[in-house]
Amino acid sequence: MNASAPALTLPEELILLTLNPGSGKPLCAAASLAYGTAGAALAELELQGRIREERGRVQVVNPLDPADPLLAALLRTLPQAKGRRSGMRARHWVDNFDKHVRDTCLDSLVERSVLSRETRRFLGLFPSHRHFPVHPDLVPGVRRRFTLAETAGYPDHRDRLLAALVSAIGLAGELTRNGRPGRTAMKVLRRSEWTAVAVNYNVKQNESGGGGGENDGWIGDSGGSSCGGGCGGGD
Repeated sequence: MNASAPALTLPEELILLTLNPGSGKPLCAAASLAYGTAGAALAELELQGRIREERGRVQVVNPLDPADPLLAALLRTLPQAKGRRSGMRARHWVDNFDKHVRDTCLDSLVERSVLSRETRRFLGLFPSHRHFPVHPDLVPGVRRRFTLAETAGYPDHRDRLLAALVSAIGLAGELTRNGRPGRTAMKVLRRSEWTAVAVNYNVKQNESGGGGGENDGWIGDSGGSSCGGGCGGGD
């Protein structure tokens, strides 16, 4: 992205990478993207040295609040490291905080004028949101950066995480510019990154259960997880 592009967290970057700027909706099921953004938040915390994964469980190793307020609130939902078997299962955390992370990231992007929001009422009752880039080059710029990283073989850990998450939510075929080899490369990354493994587990569970897919776009949730004031978590 160019020098004038906004600073983005990993979940925000995933949202923009998977946004259809024409329809204002994600390229995948909104439920899948919700899992993806939750996993991306964990990946961002790991990149910042705040958490680690041990045998499928997430542990806090540095409780110092990140600069981003959402990441700071999410960090407080995770337990301190108390041995190899302590912590919260990553896939459970992703399932608990999926919609909260997605919706809070979208709110932040709208508040910062990165995205604009169009709200309609489904059946006159339920709010349905669509989001459009304020600057027309925003989404193409994010896509160009992703393509350049793919062409270079994902030399940066952040790019590898993003590619792994793209595969985890089922968009490797949509976003690769390298056909089957590109999909395979992302699949390999997905299997090697614990955050993407947790996301893909929940995506597959949701697909097999046939529930709650939110397939027509960003739909306001009346239930589900919310950090609210305390953001309490548990296994």
